[in-house]
Amino acid sequence: MYESIRGTLQEKDPNLAIVECAGLAYRLIIPLSTYTRLPAIGAETFLYLSLIVREDAHTLFAFSLKEERNLFELLTSISGIGPKTAAGIIGHMEISSFQRAIASSDTRLLSKLPGIGKKTAERLVIEMRDKFKGGKKAGAVQLAISQEEGVVGDAINALIHLGYNALDADKAVQKAFGSNQEETDLGRLITTALKHI
Repeated sequence: MYESIRGTLQEKDPNLAIVECAGLAYRLIIPLSTYTRLPAIGAETFLYLSLIVREDAHTLFAFSLKEERNLFELLTSISGIGPKTAAGIIGHMEISSFQRAIASSDTRLLSKLPGIGKKTAERLVIEMRDKFKGGKKAGAVQLAISQEEGVVGDAINALIHLGYNALDADKAVQKAFGSNQEETDLGRLITTALKHI
């Protein structure tokens, strides 16, 4: 029903953005990842929308990336995953990291996300794996796993074995890998990642 909105950002906080467009102000629920990408108040912004209809409310969720909106809609189609939980997943984990966790059945990492327990993490792995495999027909999120995934995955596991939180380890390695995507040496990648923790 709604695809996107372009307008002036009136208010923002980590869970909410108010965008004025053609004289109407829209109250939008946003994940933390979108909040960090929002411009200053008073500036123009563009967001992708997803309308969630419940008996007691019609709620607009907004995302700075189309891939995040598509992933949100896939997540909310899974039994037991509500819109707030789906937005929490997107806000706390990069899409590529989420896909990697699904592909490797990393229920331990997934269960660290807000609102996700062990059973829900297992259900996510089973159902999302099928949806990712479904391609465009299933409305799957179009994501590419890096060719260096083996090195990235090994670096994340090494940091976890050193005692670091799984989510912190994932974010640190992604930052380190993002600054030098040609890095193939595991030791150097771990050393760089440690600087981001």
